[in-house]
Amino acid sequence: MKSISRLLLVAASLLGLLVAASAAKSSKSTPPQVGEPVEIKFHPVKGKNVNLADMKGKVVLIDFWATWCGPCVAELPNVIAAYKKLHEKGFEIVGISLDSNKDTLARFIKERDMPWPQYFDGKGWDNEIATRYGVSSIPAMWLVGKDGKLVSTNVRGQLEAMVEKELAK
Repeated sequence: MKSISRLLLVAASLLGLLVAASAAKSSKSTPPQVGEPVEIKFHPVKGKNVNLADMKGKVVLIDFWATWCGPCVAELPNVIAAYKKLHEKGFEIVGISLDSNKDTLARFIKERDMPWPQYFDGKGWDNEIATRYGVSSIPAMWLVGKDGKLVSTNVRGQLEAMVEKELAK
C-alpha cells in the first residue's frame, strides 16, 4: 500500500511539473493585448536592422504571412494600396514571413514591389517571432499605433480605414 501511495505522489508531482512547464511555455507565446507595447527587432532580408521601438510616431502594420498562403496573397493588393497611399503620411509595414525558402521570398517581394522590411528565419510555422507571439494562422495583421502599442490584431478588410484613423490621432 505504501508503494502505491508513493507512486501516486510521484505521479502527481510529475503532473504538476508538466502543467507548470506548459503554462510557462504558453505564457511566452501569447500576443500582446490591445494597448500593450509590441517589441520586435530583427535583421531583414534586405536593408538595415529593424526595431519597432524606432518607429514610434508612425502607424505600423505587422503582417504575418507567407508566399504559399492563398489568403495572404489575396490580401496583398489591399496592403500595397494602403502602403502607397499612406506611407508618406507615416504608415510603415513590417513583414514577418513564415516561408522556408529565402530565394522564393526574395523573388516574390521583388516581383510584387514590396519595399518594406521582411523578417525571415526559414523555420516556416516555427518562425521565431510568430511563435513568440502565438501566431497560429496567417494572414495575421496587427496594427501598432504611433505610441508603439497594439491597436488591433485583426485589421483584414479594414486596413486603410484603421490606418487613417490612427494617423489622425
